[in-house]
Amino acid sequence: MMILITNIKELVQTEAEPRELIAGRDMAELKTIKDAFLLIEDSKIKDFGPMTAINKQQIINESAIRNHKSEIIDASGRMVFPCFCDSHTHLVYAGSRENEFVDKIKGLSYEEIYKRGGGILNSAKKLHDTSEAELTAQALERIEEIKRYGTGAVEIKSGYGLTVDDELKMLRVIRGLKESSSLTIKSTFLGAHAVPLDYKNKQGEYVNLIINEMLPKVADEGLADFIDVFCDKGFFTPDETSLMLEAAAKYGLLPKIHANELDYSGGVQVGAKHNALSVDHLEFTGDDEINVLLNNYKKSLITSDLRLRTNFTMPTLLPAAAFFLGLIEPPARKIIDAGLPLALASDFNPGSSPSGNMQFVMSLGCIKLKMLPEEAINAATLNSAYAMGVNNTLGSIAKGKIANVFITNKIPSYQFMPYSFGTNNVETVILNGKIV
Repeated sequence: MMILITNIKELVQTEAEPRELIAGRDMAELKTIKDAFLLIEDSKIKDFGPMTAINKQQIINESAIRNHKSEIIDASGRMVFPCFCDSHTHLVYAGSRENEFVDKIKGLSYEEIYKRGGGILNSAKKLHDTSEAELTAQALERIEEIKRYGTGAVEIKSGYGLTVDDELKMLRVIRGLKESSSLTIKSTFLGAHAVPLDYKNKQGEYVNLIINEMLPKVADEGLADFIDVFCDKGFFTPDETSLMLEAAAKYGLLPKIHANELDYSGGVQVGAKHNALSVDHLEFTGDDEINVLLNNYKKSLITSDLRLRTNFTMPTLLPAAAFFLGLIEPPARKIIDAGLPLALASDFNPGSSPSGNMQFVMSLGCIKLKMLPEEAINAATLNSAYAMGVNNTLGSIAKGKIANVFITNKIPSYQFMPYSFGTNNVETVILNGKIV
């Protein structure tokens, strides 16, 4: 299959030499080509550039010789972006929690709702009572929804199981989604999302259950790419988090951490210590946390040999969760101005961010976190691809990368994307080189 997109008003996030990520002041720069073309062949980006450099007839002839089905799309007045990579979601869940939404309006805090059996524990009960088939059906609807908004890759966590059987059930659903969906999907084991009621005042026993029973079974079935721990006030301590990450490392699971959403928890420090791929939330981030991340970033750059590099721990902000819960805003400007890269993700889940709309996440990045449009786009594409371990194949327009792109409606500029919050500006989505 060959797709030739011509007369593109502006081709966004282009790379002649692919980068791992974008950091600091470079995040304010966005590489684009105006009046451009994009050539897709056999699921990959084959070529792109200005329209003045295109030989359309030669491309069509070559496609005919190779006996490829070809399609030409005239994108006049429209822009082309790489699809968003949403590096933090919980989109496999059973039902909704709008009753807690009302509780929040009435003034109850996240912690108060959790302590009376709501929040994560509420979702765990619903998930226990829901079959794999029904969980899959619900999740597929959500995947179709985020696809329409331009997401082409998504990380999905477990964590609403909180028992051996139910955590495995969630992860098997995610595996099935990987096999059936056109999206690129990464799976994260998050057994340490909360402490079940059965282990109240016995948190250490639950940590041992994760280490000694859950992890071996997850690894035996090959159900996860990453491990995550909710290292925060009222959840898991840095020491407990370290124990679980060390155990997971024996099975080759890379860490990602829920950190500092509710307080200064030590989650950033433990994430950097274990070379986590990302630390996510970060509403409570001060100078100590930024310095730890900076040291981690500098350490990751010591060698130019990618095989010898340790992971840089990507700070990942989830502004929709802070917006929905009324939390303090994470200090995006301070993080970027310190010279660090930054990613954005949706945190799509039923309790604190019931939306996977990455266009709206970018809008919140600009409106609430004071990010420039260029910074928000970089954070939702290449940097978020890094935060889910797919930056070598996704996140930018570069030759040889997977052709996950979307064509916008007719819009005046790329800044219009975060500016026009609430509007879906995506007209056509192409995943793995096919129009979906």
